[in-house]
Amino acid sequence: MKTLIDIDNSLLKKAMKASGTYTKKETVRRALEEFVRANLRRELKEMAGSGIIKTGLSGLKKLRQKRERLHEKLASKN
Repeated sequence: MKTLIDIDNSLLKKAMKASGTYTKKETVRRALEEFVRANLRRELKEMAGSGIIKTGLSGLKKLRQKRERLHEKLASKN
């Protein structure tokens, strides 16, 4: 999807350097992915001890591996 947005050029250059990306598109995509991951981590931390998640560390590791495989599959389609 094409979208026209104004991005602070200085901030974009810093993000490109920090992420090691070479294109604006890749930099924005990575930044959005990291934002989503950080938000998910925050939500999981908020649920800690609530009883909502009924799995241990090994179960969470399996879920992470499953999620990573899905991300890889989706990334290969782009």
